[in-house]
Parts: sequence; structure tokens; C-alpha cells
Amino acid sequence: MTFVRIGGVPHHVRVTGSGPACVLSAGLGLGWFDWDAVVPLLAPHRTVVRFDRPGLGLSGHARVVPSLRAEAGRISRVLAAALGGTPRATVVGHSLAGFHAEAFARLYPEQTAGLVLVDSSVEERPRVLVPRGVRTGGAGMCGALLGAAGVPRAIGPALRRRLAPTPWASLYGSRRVWRASLMEYVTYGDVATELARLRRDTPLEPGLPVTVLAAAGGRRDRKWVARQRNLAFDLGGSLRVLHPSGHLAMRDRPAEVAKAILEGGAAQAAHRSPDPRRLPGE
Repeated sequence: MTFVRIGGVPHHVRVTGSGPACVLSAGLGLGWFDWDAVVPLLAPHRTVVRFDRPGLGLSGHARVVPSLRAEAGRISRVLAAALGGTPRATVVGHSLAGFHAEAFARLYPEQTAGLVLVDSSVEERPRVLVPRGVRTGGAGMCGALLGAAGVPRAIGPALRRRLAPTPWASLYGSRRVWRASLMEYVTYGDVATELARLRRDTPLEPGLPVTVLAAAGGRRDRKWVARQRNLAFDLGGSLRVLHPSGHLAMRDRPAEVAKAILEGGAAQAAHRSPDPRRLPGE
């Protein structure tokens, strides 16, 4: 376990294994431990870097409101602090962190060996209706009121154990974690909008290996898989459907997630259908 100071905030970082680097970033409100099932499968072949964003896991309190470029820069600085220099890595993002990982690949192509998106968030037409300051101010007040009322400690650990059991569930009794999670939630639309602009202005490196992993558990996931297929097509990558799997695919299907990371997204969409936006049978 290591702590590195980035932007004045102590960041919890864990480095495991040896070989080419990969960096794993978990979704909204999640922590380094959510990758635990995948790491033993990667460590014999990869240097695995995990970290907690400010306020989450064991990292210190967040000092600023989240933004896309800041999160992409955070990945770069974590890699530099953990491994030295400017190492190339396969960057892996789950859910909201899929936005961060894609932004990193666009902004730091010299550091990106591959991009793997694990049931990534997708927003085809992102927009925000309420001013950012109103949302973040409200989230801060809400976090303070909930904390003062003892809500995080009363229900946080039990709620986390119910949704996705972990020995680290007690962390969700912390006001720090609740506040950071609320801030990530209320700035989700801003981050999605930032990424839409970045996609227009900053293309991915030609030939970058990209793999999109879509979690599916039933017929109602058909539209979700279609959106993930569109994302893979737009990024020039390949789609793999993990079935059955919940949203935390790295917990439900660790072997398939590890395989995609080890391959670094090298399997490109070489056999796309004439209209890759259509599902079979449509």
C-alpha cells in the first residue's frame, strides 16, 4: 500500500505484479478493492496499478469538483508516481471511469498502450439542465446534512454489503466517501459533455487497441448492449458481451475481464457486419 500526494491530496495507490503496466479505475463511488477478483489473474503477467480517486477508498478528502481533464491527468500522475517516468499502460475504466479512461487515451496517447472499457457509461447526447454550481453546492449541503444526521454510518456499510459485498464495506460509513460519491453523481453530466467535446477535437491514436466489455443479464439488456456496440464502433474497437453479468463485471466475470486486459484490446473489429449498429435478428 502506497500513498502519493497529487494536487495536495493523499492518493491511495496499490501496485501488484510485474510486466507491462495496466491501470484499473473503478466506477462512481467505488474503490480499489472492487478489482480484487481480477488482480490475481493479471499480476503474473502485468504490473497492475490501482488507485482511489479523492474522497473514495482510502484516499484523502477531495479538494475540487471532478472534471474530465482532471481525472485523465490524475491517471497520468498516478502512473508516474507509481512506476516512475511516463510509462505506457493499458488503461481500464469501469462505468463512469470509462469516461476518464477514454479521455486519458485521447489526451495522453504516448502513455496509452490500449484501452479497455468495462461496462462503461454511455451518453450519446449528454446535457445538463441545472447550473453546475447549483448542483455541486446542493451536493455539498446534502452531504453535510446527511453526515450530521449520522446517515452514512447508520446505513452506508450495510447498503454496500447488500449491493456488492466487500470486507471494506465499513468505508461507506464515512462522510468523506458519501460526499465524494455525491459529487461524482451530480457532475456526471458535465463529465459526459466534456468527453463529447473532446471526441470532436482530439481523436484517438490510429490503431490503438480498444475493447468494450458489455455486461448483460437478460432480454432487457438488449438496448444496453446495442449502445455498447455503438460505442465500440465509434472508437474503432471490438465488443465482447459478458453474460450473465451485473454491472460490476470485474466481480462477476473476472476471467473474461482479465483476458481482455491481457490482450490489450488487440482483437479489433475485423468482422463487423455491414451495419454494425444493428443487433442480430433486427
